[in-house]
Order: sequence, then C-alpha cells, then structure tokens
Amino acid sequence: MPSDKQTVVDDSMSTFFSETESGKHVPRAMLVDLEPTVIDEIKTGKYRMLFHPEQMVSGKEDAANNYARGHYTIGKEFIDLVLERFLIFHSFGGGTGSGFTSLLVERLSIDYGKKSKLEFSVYPAPQVSTSVVEPYNSVLTTHSTLEHSDCSFMVDNEAIYDICRRNLNVERPSYTNLNRLISQVVSSITASLRFDGALNVDLIEFQTNLVPFPRVHFPLATYAPLISADKAYHESLSVADITNACFEPTNQMVKCDPRHGKYMAVCLLYRGDVVPKDVNAVIATIKTKRIIQFVDWCPTGFKVRIFSAEEQKLTSIALVTAGGREKAQR
Repeated sequence: MPSDKQTVVDDSMSTFFSETESGKHVPRAMLVDLEPTVIDEIKTGKYRMLFHPEQMVSGKEDAANNYARGHYTIGKEFIDLVLERFLIFHSFGGGTGSGFTSLLVERLSIDYGKKSKLEFSVYPAPQVSTSVVEPYNSVLTTHSTLEHSDCSFMVDNEAIYDICRRNLNVERPSYTNLNRLISQVVSSITASLRFDGALNVDLIEFQTNLVPFPRVHFPLATYAPLISADKAYHESLSVADITNACFEPTNQMVKCDPRHGKYMAVCLLYRGDVVPKDVNAVIATIKTKRIIQFVDWCPTGFKVRIFSAEEQKLTSIALVTAGGREKAQR
C-alpha cells in the first residue's frame, strides 16, 4: 500500500504533470504559436521528449508582429484548440503574444467566467526591442487584460537582462538565461500548489490579497537572492538579508522604482527551512523603521507563505507587491 507521504507527492505532481501508462510524467501545458518555427525547434530540440506532441499547436504563418493578425484573422482558426488550462505565459510585444492571447483570454471569460485566469506577461522595453510596433501591441493587449484577466504578473525584458549582467555575472545573456530566471520566479509563486508549508495559501487566496480592485491586478515580482554561482558558495545570507533584498529595485522583474509611490499589498513567499518567528521579526523591523510605506487604507498589508520543498536551509524568497502612486499634492 502506498504511504500517506507518497500519496501527497502524487497529488502535488498532478497539479502540473500527468502520468502516462508507461509511467512518464508529462507537463500539463499547451504550447501555442501561429507560425511553426519555434514549435518545430522544441519538437526537434533537447526537450522533444518532455512534451506530448498533441500539446504543441502551431499554424502555417506567423502574426508578423501584428496584433490584428493574432486577434482577428489567424488566431480565430486556433482558438478552439487551446481552451483548457488557465495559467497563461505570453509576451505583450509580438503578434501572437498580444493579439491571439487577448482573443484567448476573452474567450475564457465568456466560457469559463468563474475560473481564475492568471498571466505571466513579458513586457517589451525600449533598450531591448525587436520591432517598432511593440508599444502599440502592448497598449492593445493591456486594454484586453484589464477586462478579462484576474491577475497578471509582469516581467520586463530590460530588467531581466540587467539582473543577468549585474547580479549573475552573465556578460551576454541568452534566451535560456532569461527564461531560467523567469522560471525561478514562476516556480516560487506556484510552489504552494506542489509543496506543503507552515504558512500556506493557494493561488486564489494569493490573488485575493494582491488585487485590491478588479482592474488593478498587475503585481510587481521580486526575487532574492540573485547572486552568481561563485558567490553562492561562500556567502551566507540570513532571513533578514534576503527579505530586505526583495525591496531593492535591482532585484525586481520590472524596471521601475516603487519608492516613488506607496504599496497597497505585499506577499512574501519563503522557500526552504524558514522559521515563522524569524519572518515575523523581519516584518516587525520593516514596519517599525518604515522601510516601505503603505497606502492609508491598508497600513499593514503583509501576506506570508512558507513552504519547505525538503531543503535544509533558506534557498530563496519571492516578493510580489501591488503598488500605487502617492496622492498628488494639491
């Protein structure tokens, strides 16, 4: 008979993986692109055995960095093929990522209005741009996201590049470097679906605490520690060190400075061997020293999650915040 621990592990695995008859675990994910090149690279690359062929959907022509082609023409041919999972990863700058994803989220709102729809959105940046029409696509997609998405975790290309160069000592970051950094943040945000913990909540409660108003659902994600492999061997960081690092703009996934505004909510996600007492002490210090400022109607907006994925020490912390501008001086 399987043990209770084994049953918990199996249930946790089934959140993001399904098991085939041969015992292989396959990600429960749909990979979609309107042109075949990128999907074909996956089918023939080193990850070709990871995904099921039926879960990779591609068309015959791309959206040509055009929102309208992704939303109104080519996208409509594929929308019915991909409506099942609601954790969406996409860019805001390309034609498929903007136009087709907007159409997808709109359809989800109609057919699955009560289901949560969470996005991990990659915003373009002026210094890291592949097309002059990226700003237009981003504006159009953001409008759709306001209406039809429940929570959108933002990632900025320029911020990710800077973190790789400055914090991780990667001189020429590749897409693999960027995606692995983003995947660490995604892993921490979704870890409560896979691991047990002392202070644990699910994604719905997480969303409830970070979205003060339905249309204000763009939390800012931060990750710590972000240090190179060489430094990781000889640096010992405390809970206080890593927590304080999360409020530094250099560790943010978006290029902005929240110190010019006020926070509406903060969610701290600790991963590793963390004692709630240490976390409470750090939060008390932050409140006493007023390291960050909250809006008047939410003076102590901290939400904490701790999950130990069987690590022997604190390995990482992700911070997700909802921020707002200060009131204008009259």
